[in-house]
Amino acid sequence: MANYRKVYKSDHLGVVDLEEMVEQGQSLKLTIKHVKQEIGVTVAGNKGNHNIAYFVEPIKPWVLNAGNAGIIKGFAKSVDTDKWNMIPIELYIDENVKMKGQIVGGIRIKPVQPTIKTKLVFTESNFEKAKAAKASIEKIKAAYELTSEMETKYLSYVGTAE
Repeated sequence: MANYRKVYKSDHLGVVDLEEMVEQGQSLKLTIKHVKQEIGVTVAGNKGNHNIAYFVEPIKPWVLNAGNAGIIKGFAKSVDTDKWNMIPIELYIDENVKMKGQIVGGIRIKPVQPTIKTKLVFTESNFEKAKAAKASIEKIKAAYELTSEMETKYLSYVGTAE
């Protein structure tokens, strides 16, 4: 089956990408890792100067329009895009966005900034409690950020290293 969205794919985040994320049950709460002002970059076939948001999550970068940039400016409490780092946002699809007089839909940022829960890092100080709870690696990963190095150390600690 040919999904109609395939012909609308681009290098930057668009409504079709958000529609797929919603269908797949993915959260639209994201964290802007940083924003770069890119000069002479091609977006949708046209060269221009754009503020482009890059995310912590593994998704495409997003070209910011003035309205969305204004919301981020408010969240960051700065007009300096170099300070727009690690900003939690929640996106939604606004079906009423017009371009050149035609309703095309667009991506918007919810005006209320979400709180994004971050996992604590699993360290050696957690080993004893995790071992007593007979926690599997999967359970630990569900609750903590677990580096491969710490996973190896923990497995050695509990005596199940391969």
